[in-house]
Amino acid sequence: MTTIGIIGAGHIGSQVARKAVQLGYDVVISNSRGPETLAELVAELGPRARAATPAEAAATGDFAVVTVPLRNYRDIPVEPLAGKVVIDTNNYYWERDGRFPALDSGEATTSGLLQEHLPASKVAKGFNHIMAKQITTDGTPAGTPNRRALATASDYAEASALVTKLYDEFGFDTVNIGPLSESWRAERDRPAYVVRQNAAQLAENLAKAPRTT
Repeated sequence: MTTIGIIGAGHIGSQVARKAVQLGYDVVISNSRGPETLAELVAELGPRARAATPAEAAATGDFAVVTVPLRNYRDIPVEPLAGKVVIDTNNYYWERDGRFPALDSGEATTSGLLQEHLPASKVAKGFNHIMAKQITTDGTPAGTPNRRALATASDYAEASALVTKLYDEFGFDTVNIGPLSESWRAERDRPAYVVRQNAAQLAENLAKAPRTT
């Protein structure tokens, strides 16, 4: 069975873990405060989940979900994630993260920064423009009329394909934006952000997004 390493056990990380174990994935989840602080969550998740350090989660996972505040992206372990797909859920909240001039100017993207930090990994954007609680509630079977869609982006086709597969299992259609350099289109303060939309609506919202806000 596939194991997902989750680095970050906040709202998004815990919801991805809940849906993943429901679907039959094994989950190794971590945070910055230590595995012992995740005992309650792991007890809720059941036998398919265990708590670990970020390095252990990175090493154990067949692929990883990184869902930490942007200001901490340089703390993500590099070597254990080499060669693996890494799904990045981040958005830039300057009020929380401090200012990143390259993001303010539109020269960089949040997922692009993570890709630079993880040069041997295959980073893909995912789960960043949906409210965390809706990850486990808004999914519907494939073919459902007006099925909600989520966006992804990656410089690696296999990474985008993995996110597309995971989205479908979670109950969502996918719109592939293209390379990470375009991933800003699904981020904060843009038309596609935390709006319930089907694939056609999402594609339209992504297309009309302004580069800087």
